[in-house]
Amino acid sequence: MKHALFLLLLLGSTIVYSQPITADSANPSKRPVVLVDGNLIDVETGKVRENISLLIENETIKKIGKNLKVPDGATVINAKGKWLLPGLIDSHIHLFQSGSIYTRPDGVNLTKYRPYETERKWLRDNLGDLLRRYLACGITTVIDIGGPLYQYPYRDRFNKDYASPQILMTGPLISTYQPEAFKVDDSPILKANSPEEAREMVRRQLAYKPDFIKVWFIIRGMGKSGEELIPVVQAAIDETHKNGLKLAIHTQELLAAKLGVKYGADFLVHSPEDGIIDDELIGLMQKNKVSYGPTMIVNRGITGFFGDSRKLTPYEFANANPYVLGTLFDFKHLPEPEVRKRYTDLLSSPAYQARSIKRDSIKQINLKKVWHAGINVVAGTDAGNPGTFHATSFIDELKAMQGAGLSTADLLKSATINGSKIFGKESQFGSLTEGKLANVLVLKQNPLDNIDALINIETVINRGYVTTPAKLMPNSPENLAQQQLNGYNARNIDTFLEPYAEDVEVYNFPDNLQYKGKEAMRKRYSGMFDKTPLLHCELVNRIVVGSTVIDHESVTFASDKEPAKAVAIYKVEAGKIKKVYFTR
Repeated sequence: MKHALFLLLLLGSTIVYSQPITADSANPSKRPVVLVDGNLIDVETGKVRENISLLIENETIKKIGKNLKVPDGATVINAKGKWLLPGLIDSHIHLFQSGSIYTRPDGVNLTKYRPYETERKWLRDNLGDLLRRYLACGITTVIDIGGPLYQYPYRDRFNKDYASPQILMTGPLISTYQPEAFKVDDSPILKANSPEEAREMVRRQLAYKPDFIKVWFIIRGMGKSGEELIPVVQAAIDETHKNGLKLAIHTQELLAAKLGVKYGADFLVHSPEDGIIDDELIGLMQKNKVSYGPTMIVNRGITGFFGDSRKLTPYEFANANPYVLGTLFDFKHLPEPEVRKRYTDLLSSPAYQARSIKRDSIKQINLKKVWHAGINVVAGTDAGNPGTFHATSFIDELKAMQGAGLSTADLLKSATINGSKIFGKESQFGSLTEGKLANVLVLKQNPLDNIDALINIETVINRGYVTTPAKLMPNSPENLAQQQLNGYNARNIDTFLEPYAEDVEVYNFPDNLQYKGKEAMRKRYSGMFDKTPLLHCELVNRIVVGSTVIDHESVTFASDKEPAKAVAIYKVEAGKIKKVYFTR
């Protein structure tokens, strides 16, 4: 470490620590914007209208048609050969959760290594970054399905920020169960012990102007029947409706879903996992115009990391928050390996595997049945839960829904116009229609042919603000250093090399050149990744000085050897790591 400190003295710079990314100044264009000759996807019919132009003025779509007259001074975007799609809607996220392994202490309690308040502070400090990632992934609206009261002012602030998606939000979940880990100030989950308590919990949120209310309806393990718990749920539903709001209800049990819909819930935010939705429930959902969000992938989010069965995608490495993603490798250096072993043994057991297969099969059957019954099915990820990353998980959710038999046209409908219908917002957004908000994606390929076209976005227009994914997610030096560290810990050579310049130079500090070029680096690291299955680098400390990142690292190569201590110095030029210095 003394060499790193010596370097700092030479630089004569002030030490600064990691700061949230800042986006470019985000305001809608004061001039009209015209998208010319694109292929417009009508998400309500699944049809394409060719050579269509859009005129955008004052945050809204003013006119749609062929051969539109371009107003004087307008910004013109040539969309010839491109596809125009309305902005996507993730109908189920939680901004009080980061997606890290530390974010749900009621499930996996690691608070001795990262206190829960530290996790909450990180979220408050980095909320803008997470929201920009949503927009960069084409998601112009998110529905936050429950969290602490402190989130409401953040919603109000970021809804004025054009580099953020629009946020629809509720506050603490009104619950039939209180997790011990969430007995904290300003809890995201509050148990209602009586119908009057449930009503008061609804009324308490009204001053914050919630967009809806949510009930967390848990029956299994409560020692009571569903009918015994229903007075609390019914009171919350009734008080919500009396105040002109709709109610979302967490129901992963078939009985809870039936009772919730029977007594007036408007939005089922999970699929039942213990049984097939029957005709009785289908009929109730149709009669009451209930929306349905199956949340197909959230159970898989964390489980793969205990047994290394989940393989992260290049899209996740590049677009998920790199610090959140990096925590999923922390199990390898936490000082209590029995924590990981306990979960690994459970998740790899034949009993759990059988339950998992049955659960996923039930969810697929239910989704297909509900869709074909004409219910308003919406795409939502439950992002923020461990391993279900904000923004990047949306494409995985769509693919899981596709696995249940939905077509690409069905997927686009569930990801756009259907999401706007949950709370009656379809006249404002959800399709490319005159008079609606100008939330538009310009895609390089046709998502009706392949849903992966959604990860290849050329332009994002959010309420008239024109931007690109690259502008929304600039490659800061610290993010580049973290991305290559994540690739290293995944032993994924392509991901590891992505942040480096083609002509990268690697030195032993201070000036002993070891080799030059990304291909030389590939040769050195490929073999190590292949031959060292226990390879893991723990980041002990990080210092950022302008475009230089200094990492103090502890590297494990084998279980019978002590980790090697080292300092790596990364110098960034033109958005890539250009020089690396190693010292011990």
